Amino acid sequence: MIKKLTIPVDHGNRNMKTTHFLFTTGLSATDRKPVGREDFLQTDGKYYVLSDTRIPYQRDKTQDQRFSILTRFAIAKELELTGQVTEEDVVQVSLPIGVPPKHYAELAERYREYFLGDGKMQDLVYNGKTYHICIQDVAVYPQAYAAMMTEGQKIRQIPKAVGIDIGGFTSDFLLMRSGSPCLDYCDSMEKGVITMYNDIISSVNGDHDMLLEENDIDSILEGKTEYYPDMVVHTVEEMAQNFVTDLLSSVRERGIDTKSTYTIFIGGGAILLRRFLESSSRLIKYQFIDDIFANAKGYGILYRSSLAGK
Repeated sequence: MIKKLTIPVDHGNRNMKTTHFLFTTGLSATDRKPVGREDFLQTDGKYYVLSDTRIPYQRDKTQDQRFSILTRFAIAKELELTGQVTEEDVVQVSLPIGVPPKHYAELAERYREYFLGDGKMQDLVYNGKTYHICIQDVAVYPQAYAAMMTEGQKIRQIPKAVGIDIGGFTSDFLLMRSGSPCLDYCDSMEKGVITMYNDIISSVNGDHDMLLEENDIDSILEGKTEYYPDMVVHTVEEMAQNFVTDLLSSVRERGIDTKSTYTIFIGGGAILLRRFLESSSRLIKYQFIDDIFANAKGYGILYRSSLAGK
């Protein structure tokens, strides 16, 4: 039986996201079936398992075949969740995805062609169950804009708003006027939480002779400070506040003043840094989209809207 499913996927530098799942943008391959209970994907003659070790930053993700495999992981997870797909079914997948607003003109068609592939059916074996899938359609949308569409009705009432998506390696911003994107005022800055982590780890190691992991930094920024020396907590919090100050100043340098523009924060980085953002003097009116899956959900909204308009 032929079944049709729309599966939005957000290809982050730190995490992959669907509308239901989040997992690290990391992958390892083996010729042998993995033992134990970890999830695995068998495709193209190899076994793949997810890894906590991230793939290094890729501005153009079509240049690394691992992103194709990670996308298949995302699809397989969503297929398993539905519980409505059998091994006899052929699933025609529509795949809404995104790219940073600044790179949309350059990368959108390249992403569409890459993830669409040859259109032939492919077999995915996920945790021992076989799925027959065919990527039937790929639609590409600007990140940040997609996430803001989850609040579309409200944003259309705002004369001028800027969405700031703080991601893993980049922070993207996009100006909206009455709900319409203004691509003259958008950029993708290499100021994501990964760069902040690297600076903090280097500073703490140099100043305090202590090695921190990213999870340690997350814990401190989330307020779990009692498990770390006071001097390390002070360094981490100070550098996080400096990161936020520099980020908002960089947006201001590019012609958008967050004091006079309603600001919408998006992404896991914004959630992590919320208390530091809220203490900034550069913000007057703002909100946070707390849903970590907002971009993926926004791709789905935009895709359904495009089909309705046909």
